[in-house]
Amino acid sequence: MVEQAQALPVETIGENPTRLWGLTMPERVRRIARAAGLATSAGAAPGPRLLANAAFAFDPSWLREFLARPGAVLTLGGVPALAHARDAGEAARIGAAMRDGAPLADAAGLEMIAFEDGPTIENKQLRKRETPFLMPLRPDTVRALERASYFGAYKGVTDLLTKYLWPEWALVLTRIAAKLGITPNMVTAAGALLCVIATWCFADGRYWLGMALGLVFMVFDTVDGKLARCTITSSKWGNVFDHGIDLVHPPFWWWFWATGLATWGLAYDTVTFWWVQGAIQGGYLVQRLIEGVFMRQNGMMHIHVWRRFDSRFRLITARRNPNMVILFVATLLARPDLGLIAVAWWTAISCVVHAVRLVQAWIVRARGGTITSWLAEG
Repeated sequence: MVEQAQALPVETIGENPTRLWGLTMPERVRRIARAAGLATSAGAAPGPRLLANAAFAFDPSWLREFLARPGAVLTLGGVPALAHARDAGEAARIGAAMRDGAPLADAAGLEMIAFEDGPTIENKQLRKRETPFLMPLRPDTVRALERASYFGAYKGVTDLLTKYLWPEWALVLTRIAAKLGITPNMVTAAGALLCVIATWCFADGRYWLGMALGLVFMVFDTVDGKLARCTITSSKWGNVFDHGIDLVHPPFWWWFWATGLATWGLAYDTVTFWWVQGAIQGGYLVQRLIEGVFMRQNGMMHIHVWRRFDSRFRLITARRNPNMVILFVATLLARPDLGLIAVAWWTAISCVVHAVRLVQAWIVRARGGTITSWLAEG
Protein backbone atom coordinates (compact mmCIF):
# COMPACT_ATOMS: atom_id res chain seq x y z
CA MET A 1 0.00 0.00 0.00
CA VAL A 2 2.86 2.36 0.87
CA GLU A 3 4.73 1.44 -2.34
CA GLN A 4 1.63 2.14 -4.41
CA ALA A 5 1.17 5.55 -2.73
CA GLN A 6 4.84 6.40 -3.29
CA ALA A 7 4.43 5.71 -7.02
CA LEU A 8 1.67 8.30 -7.38
CA PRO A 9 2.45 11.12 -9.81
CA VAL A 10 1.61 14.69 -8.78
CA GLU A 11 0.07 16.98 -11.38
CA THR A 12 -0.37 20.75 -11.19
CA ILE A 13 -3.60 21.95 -12.79
CA GLY A 14 -3.96 25.42 -14.33
CA GLU A 15 -1.67 28.42 -14.74
CA ASN A 16 -0.71 31.09 -12.23
CA PRO A 17 1.92 33.80 -12.85
CA THR A 18 2.12 34.75 -9.16
CA ARG A 19 5.16 33.42 -7.34
CA LEU A 20 5.60 32.39 -3.70
CA TRP A 21 9.13 32.64 -2.28
CA GLY A 22 10.29 33.17 -5.86
CA LEU A 23 8.72 29.93 -7.06
CA THR A 24 5.94 29.36 -9.57
CA MET A 25 3.29 26.96 -8.33
CA PRO A 26 4.34 24.12 -10.71
CA GLU A 27 7.93 24.43 -9.45
CA ARG A 28 6.81 24.60 -5.82
CA VAL A 29 4.61 21.54 -6.26
CA ARG A 30 7.48 19.70 -7.97
CA ARG A 31 9.75 20.44 -5.02
CA ILE A 32 7.12 19.33 -2.52
CA ALA A 33 6.56 16.12 -4.49
CA ARG A 34 10.29 15.45 -4.77
CA ALA A 35 10.73 15.97 -1.01
CA ALA A 36 7.95 13.41 -0.45
CA GLY A 37 9.62 10.92 -2.81
CA LEU A 38 6.98 11.35 -5.51
CA ALA A 39 7.17 11.91 -9.26
CA THR A 40 5.50 14.78 -11.11
CA SER A 41 3.26 14.46 -14.15
CA ALA A 42 3.00 17.00 -16.96
CA GLY A 43 -0.31 15.78 -18.30
CA ALA A 44 -3.05 13.21 -18.33
CA ALA A 45 -1.83 9.73 -17.47
CA PRO A 46 -3.81 6.62 -16.63
CA GLY A 47 -4.28 5.59 -13.03
CA PRO A 48 -4.42 7.43 -9.72
CA ARG A 49 -2.61 10.71 -9.05
CA LEU A 50 -2.52 13.73 -6.80
CA LEU A 51 -3.86 16.96 -8.29
CA ALA A 52 -2.80 20.42 -7.11
CA ASN A 53 -4.64 23.55 -8.21
CA ALA A 54 -2.15 26.26 -9.28
CA ALA A 55 -4.57 28.92 -8.03
CA PHE A 56 -3.83 27.93 -4.42
CA ALA A 57 -0.76 27.59 -2.20
CA PHE A 58 -0.78 24.97 0.53
CA ASP A 59 1.40 23.67 3.31
CA PRO A 60 3.50 20.66 2.16
CA SER A 61 1.99 18.53 4.92
CA TRP A 62 -1.34 18.53 3.03
CA LEU A 63 0.23 16.60 0.17
CA ARG A 64 1.63 13.98 2.53
CA GLU A 65 -1.78 13.70 4.20
CA PHE A 66 -3.60 13.15 0.90
CA LEU A 67 -1.24 10.35 -0.11
CA ALA A 68 -3.15 8.13 2.31
CA ARG A 69 -6.64 9.42 1.39
CA PRO A 70 -7.69 8.12 -2.05
CA GLY A 71 -10.79 9.87 -3.32
CA ALA A 72 -10.38 12.87 -0.99
CA VAL A 73 -10.76 16.44 -2.26
CA LEU A 74 -9.74 19.51 -0.25
CA THR A 75 -11.73 22.60 -1.21
CA LEU A 76 -11.60 26.31 -0.44
CA GLY A 77 -14.63 28.36 -1.30
CA GLY A 78 -16.02 25.19 -2.86
CA VAL A 79 -13.19 25.04 -5.44
CA PRO A 80 -10.95 21.94 -5.37
CA ALA A 81 -7.43 22.88 -4.23
CA LEU A 82 -5.85 19.46 -3.70
CA ALA A 83 -7.16 15.98 -4.49
CA HIS A 84 -6.23 12.31 -4.64
CA ALA A 85 -7.88 11.01 -7.80
CA ARG A 86 -8.22 7.23 -7.90
CA ASP A 87 -8.51 6.95 -11.69
CA ALA A 88 -8.47 8.96 -14.90
CA GLY A 89 -12.21 9.63 -14.69
CA GLU A 90 -11.97 11.25 -11.24
CA ALA A 91 -8.90 13.16 -12.36
CA ALA A 92 -10.78 14.55 -15.35
CA ARG A 93 -13.76 15.64 -13.23
CA ILE A 94 -11.64 17.26 -10.54
CA GLY A 95 -9.19 18.79 -13.02
CA ALA A 96 -12.00 20.46 -14.95
CA ALA A 97 -13.32 22.10 -11.78
CA MET A 98 -9.81 23.27 -10.87
CA ARG A 99 -9.29 24.85 -14.30
CA ASP A 100 -12.68 26.55 -14.16
CA GLY A 101 -12.20 27.75 -10.58
CA ALA A 102 -15.60 26.30 -9.76
CA PRO A 103 -17.09 23.69 -7.41
CA LEU A 104 -17.28 20.11 -8.64
CA ALA A 105 -20.37 19.53 -10.75
CA ASP A 106 -20.32 15.84 -9.80
CA ALA A 107 -18.84 14.87 -6.44
CA ALA A 108 -20.29 11.36 -6.40
CA GLY A 109 -18.03 8.88 -4.59
CA LEU A 110 -15.58 11.54 -3.44
CA GLU A 111 -14.71 12.58 0.11
CA MET A 112 -15.21 16.35 0.05
CA ILE A 113 -13.24 18.21 2.74
CA ALA A 114 -13.98 21.92 3.12
CA PHE A 115 -11.00 23.87 4.47
CA GLU A 116 -13.46 26.28 6.11
CA ASP A 117 -14.53 23.44 8.43
CA GLY A 118 -11.04 23.34 9.97
CA PRO A 119 -9.87 19.83 9.06
CA THR A 120 -6.79 18.79 11.04
CA ILE A 121 -3.78 16.60 10.39
CA GLU A 122 -1.10 15.35 12.76
CA ASN A 123 2.10 17.30 13.27
CA LYS A 124 4.37 14.33 13.99
CA GLN A 125 7.21 16.49 15.32
CA LEU A 126 5.08 18.18 17.98
CA ARG A 127 2.60 15.31 18.41
CA LYS A 128 -0.42 17.50 17.93
CA ARG A 129 -3.19 18.01 15.41
CA GLU A 130 -3.35 21.27 13.48
CA THR A 131 -4.82 22.89 10.37
CA PRO A 132 -1.95 23.83 8.02
CA PHE A 133 -2.40 26.80 5.71
CA LEU A 134 -4.27 26.84 2.40
CA MET A 135 -4.88 30.15 0.63
CA PRO A 136 -5.53 31.54 -2.85
CA LEU A 137 -2.27 32.60 -4.49
CA ARG A 138 -2.66 36.14 -5.86
CA PRO A 139 -0.43 39.23 -5.78
CA ASP A 140 -2.45 40.62 -2.86
CA THR A 141 -2.11 37.40 -0.82
CA VAL A 142 1.62 36.76 -1.29
CA ARG A 143 2.65 38.55 1.93
CA ALA A 144 0.05 36.68 3.97
CA LEU A 145 1.12 33.39 2.41
CA GLU A 146 4.77 34.11 3.15
CA ARG A 147 3.90 34.70 6.80
CA ALA A 148 1.75 31.58 6.92
CA SER A 149 4.41 29.34 5.38
CA TYR A 150 7.23 30.94 7.41
CA PHE A 151 5.50 30.60 10.78
CA GLY A 152 4.17 27.19 9.76
CA ALA A 153 7.82 26.13 9.56
CA TYR A 154 8.52 27.50 13.05
CA LYS A 155 9.06 25.12 15.93
CA GLY A 156 6.22 25.28 18.40
CA VAL A 157 8.59 24.61 21.32
CA THR A 158 11.87 26.52 21.50
CA ASP A 159 13.76 29.09 23.59
CA LEU A 160 12.48 32.54 24.46
CA LEU A 161 14.76 34.44 22.05
CA THR A 162 13.89 32.30 19.04
CA LYS A 163 10.21 32.40 19.94
CA TYR A 164 9.80 36.06 20.85
CA LEU A 165 12.79 38.24 19.92
CA TRP A 166 13.76 37.67 16.30
CA PRO A 167 11.02 35.84 14.32
CA GLU A 168 10.12 39.08 12.52
CA TRP A 169 13.77 39.91 11.78
CA ALA A 170 14.32 36.43 10.42
CA LEU A 171 11.19 36.68 8.27
CA VAL A 172 12.53 39.83 6.60
CA LEU A 173 15.93 38.18 6.02
CA THR A 174 14.26 35.03 4.68
CA ARG A 175 12.31 37.12 2.17
CA ILE A 176 15.47 38.92 1.06
CA ALA A 177 17.42 35.67 0.74
CA ALA A 178 14.67 34.04 -1.33
CA LYS A 179 14.43 37.10 -3.60
CA LEU A 180 18.20 37.15 -4.18
CA GLY A 181 18.41 33.42 -4.77
CA ILE A 182 20.59 32.83 -1.69
CA THR A 183 20.52 29.18 -0.64
CA PRO A 184 20.08 27.90 2.93
CA ASN A 185 23.60 26.45 2.89
CA MET A 186 24.99 29.89 2.00
CA VAL A 187 23.23 31.32 5.06
CA THR A 188 24.55 28.48 7.22
CA ALA A 189 28.09 29.05 5.94
CA ALA A 190 27.88 32.79 6.66
CA GLY A 191 26.56 32.04 10.13
CA ALA A 192 29.38 29.52 10.73
CA LEU A 193 31.96 32.19 9.88
CA LEU A 194 30.34 34.64 12.30
CA CYS A 195 30.28 31.91 14.94
CA VAL A 196 34.02 31.33 14.58
CA ILE A 197 34.78 35.06 14.73
CA ALA A 198 32.55 35.41 17.82
CA THR A 199 34.53 32.58 19.46
CA TRP A 200 37.78 34.49 18.83
CA CYS A 201 36.21 37.64 20.28
CA PHE A 202 35.25 35.80 23.48
CA ALA A 203 38.78 34.38 23.78
CA ASP A 204 40.16 37.92 23.46
CA GLY A 205 37.72 39.38 25.99
CA ARG A 206 35.83 41.34 23.31
CA TYR A 207 32.51 40.24 24.73
CA TRP A 208 30.31 42.98 23.27
CA LEU A 209 31.55 42.43 19.74
CA GLY A 210 31.35 38.68 20.21
CA MET A 211 27.75 38.90 21.44
CA ALA A 212 26.81 41.17 18.53
CA LEU A 213 28.26 38.72 16.02
CA GLY A 214 26.73 35.84 17.95
CA LEU A 215 23.32 37.51 17.75
CA VAL A 216 23.55 37.76 13.96
CA PHE A 217 24.72 34.13 13.84
CA MET A 218 21.77 33.05 15.99
CA VAL A 219 19.33 34.88 13.71
CA PHE A 220 20.98 33.27 10.67
CA ASP A 221 20.56 29.93 12.46
CA THR A 222 16.82 30.55 12.24
CA VAL A 223 16.88 31.93 8.70
CA ASP A 224 18.63 28.97 7.09
CA GLY A 225 16.10 26.46 8.36
CA LYS A 226 13.10 28.60 7.51
CA LEU A 227 14.49 29.40 4.06
CA ALA A 228 14.99 25.69 3.39
CA ARG A 229 11.42 24.87 4.42
CA CYS A 230 9.78 27.83 2.68
CA THR A 231 11.61 27.24 -0.61
CA ILE A 232 11.39 23.43 -0.21
CA THR A 233 15.16 23.03 -0.47
CA SER A 234 15.92 21.02 2.67
CA SER A 235 18.72 18.51 2.17
CA LYS A 236 20.45 15.83 4.21
CA TRP A 237 23.77 17.68 3.93
CA GLY A 238 22.15 20.97 4.92
CA ASN A 239 20.64 19.38 8.03
CA VAL A 240 23.98 17.82 9.01
CA PHE A 241 25.81 21.12 8.40
CA ASP A 242 23.31 23.20 10.37
CA HIS A 243 22.75 20.83 13.29
CA GLY A 244 26.43 19.94 13.48
CA ILE A 245 27.35 23.58 14.04
CA ASP A 246 24.54 23.93 16.58
CA LEU A 247 25.82 20.94 18.57
CA VAL A 248 29.53 21.65 18.43
CA HIS A 249 30.00 25.38 18.98
CA PRO A 250 28.44 26.11 22.44
CA PRO A 251 31.16 24.32 24.48
CA PHE A 252 33.81 26.41 22.67
CA TRP A 253 31.95 29.61 23.44
CA TRP A 254 31.82 28.85 27.18
CA TRP A 255 35.45 27.72 27.29
CA PHE A 256 36.84 30.80 25.55
CA TRP A 257 34.53 33.12 27.47
CA ALA A 258 36.36 31.88 30.56
CA THR A 259 39.84 32.37 29.07
CA GLY A 260 38.89 35.87 27.87
CA LEU A 261 38.25 36.98 31.46
CA ALA A 262 41.98 37.56 31.87
CA THR A 263 41.78 40.68 29.67
CA TRP A 264 39.24 42.11 32.12
CA GLY A 265 41.40 41.28 35.12
CA LEU A 266 38.73 38.80 36.23
CA ALA A 267 40.44 35.47 35.47
CA TYR A 268 39.34 32.49 37.55
CA ASP A 269 41.75 30.61 39.75
CA THR A 270 42.45 27.05 38.58
CA VAL A 271 39.89 25.38 40.84
CA THR A 272 37.09 27.79 39.87
CA PHE A 273 37.93 27.50 36.17
CA TRP A 274 37.64 23.71 36.19
CA TRP A 275 34.47 23.44 38.28
CA VAL A 276 32.76 26.04 36.10
CA GLN A 277 33.82 24.26 32.91
CA GLY A 278 33.01 20.86 34.39
CA ALA A 279 29.49 21.98 35.29
CA ILE A 280 28.83 23.66 31.93
CA GLN A 281 30.49 21.17 29.59
CA GLY A 282 29.40 18.09 31.53
CA GLY A 283 25.92 19.49 32.04
CA TYR A 284 25.57 20.25 28.33
CA LEU A 285 26.48 16.66 27.46
CA VAL A 286 24.24 15.13 30.14
CA GLN A 287 21.27 17.28 29.11
CA ARG A 288 21.63 16.18 25.49
CA LEU A 289 21.92 12.53 26.56
CA ILE A 290 18.77 12.79 28.67
CA GLU A 291 16.86 14.26 25.74
CA GLY A 292 18.13 11.46 23.48
CA VAL A 293 17.18 8.72 25.95
CA PHE A 294 13.70 10.19 26.40
CA MET A 295 13.15 10.31 22.63
CA ARG A 296 14.40 6.76 22.13
CA GLN A 297 12.14 5.40 24.86
CA ASN A 298 9.04 7.36 23.86
CA GLY A 299 8.65 6.95 20.13
CA MET A 300 11.01 9.85 19.24
CA MET A 301 8.86 12.33 21.12
CA HIS A 302 10.85 15.27 22.48
CA ILE A 303 10.94 15.66 26.25
CA HIS A 304 9.98 19.31 25.75
CA VAL A 305 6.49 18.46 24.45
CA TRP A 306 5.50 15.96 27.14
CA ARG A 307 3.71 18.32 29.51
CA ARG A 308 2.99 22.04 29.45
CA PHE A 309 5.68 22.51 32.14
CA ASP A 310 8.30 20.95 29.82
CA SER A 311 7.41 23.30 26.98
CA ARG A 312 7.58 26.32 29.26
CA PHE A 313 10.86 25.19 30.77
CA ARG A 314 12.29 24.81 27.26
CA LEU A 315 11.97 28.59 26.93
CA ILE A 316 14.65 29.13 29.57
CA THR A 317 16.52 25.84 29.92
CA ALA A 318 20.32 26.03 29.83
CA ARG A 319 20.88 26.07 26.09
CA ARG A 320 22.94 28.58 24.11
CA ASN A 321 20.36 31.36 23.77
CA PRO A 322 19.13 31.54 27.40
CA ASN A 323 22.75 31.28 28.53
CA MET A 324 23.65 34.25 26.35
CA VAL A 325 20.92 36.28 28.06
CA ILE A 326 22.58 35.55 31.41
CA LEU A 327 25.99 36.55 30.05
CA PHE A 328 24.59 39.71 28.46
CA VAL A 329 23.13 40.90 31.76
CA ALA A 330 26.32 40.04 33.63
CA THR A 331 28.49 41.89 31.10
CA LEU A 332 26.16 44.88 31.32
CA LEU A 333 27.03 44.89 35.02
CA ALA A 334 30.74 44.57 34.14
CA ARG A 335 30.93 41.11 35.72
CA PRO A 336 31.24 38.59 32.87
CA ASP A 337 33.00 36.27 35.36
CA LEU A 338 29.90 36.02 37.55
CA GLY A 339 27.80 35.55 34.42
CA LEU A 340 29.63 32.35 33.48
CA ILE A 341 29.35 31.09 37.06
CA ALA A 342 25.60 31.74 36.84
CA VAL A 343 25.51 29.77 33.57
CA ALA A 344 27.26 26.88 35.34
CA TRP A 345 24.69 26.84 38.14
CA TRP A 346 21.79 27.17 35.72
CA THR A 347 23.17 24.29 33.64
CA ALA A 348 23.35 22.08 36.72
CA ILE A 349 19.80 23.02 37.75
CA SER A 350 18.49 22.36 34.24
CA CYS A 351 20.16 18.94 34.25
CA VAL A 352 18.48 18.06 37.52
CA VAL A 353 15.08 19.14 36.15
CA HIS A 354 15.51 17.03 33.01
CA ALA A 355 16.78 14.04 34.99
CA VAL A 356 13.73 14.23 37.27
CA ARG A 357 11.41 14.38 34.25
CA LEU A 358 13.12 11.34 32.72
CA VAL A 359 12.66 9.36 35.95
CA GLN A 360 9.02 10.47 36.18
CA ALA A 361 8.46 9.19 32.64
CA TRP A 362 9.94 5.83 33.65
CA ILE A 363 7.54 5.69 36.62
CA VAL A 364 4.54 6.49 34.40
CA ARG A 365 5.41 3.67 32.01
CA ALA A 366 6.18 1.25 34.87
CA ARG A 367 2.67 1.84 36.17
CA GLY A 368 1.15 1.03 32.79
CA GLY A 369 0.68 4.61 31.64
CA THR A 370 1.56 6.09 28.26
CA ILE A 371 3.67 9.11 27.48
CA THR A 372 1.79 11.49 25.20
CA SER A 373 2.28 15.14 24.30
CA TRP A 374 0.11 17.72 26.01
CA LEU A 375 -0.12 19.46 22.63
CA ALA A 376 -2.17 16.53 21.31
CA GLU A 377 -4.74 17.16 24.04
CA GLY A 378 -5.58 20.56 22.59
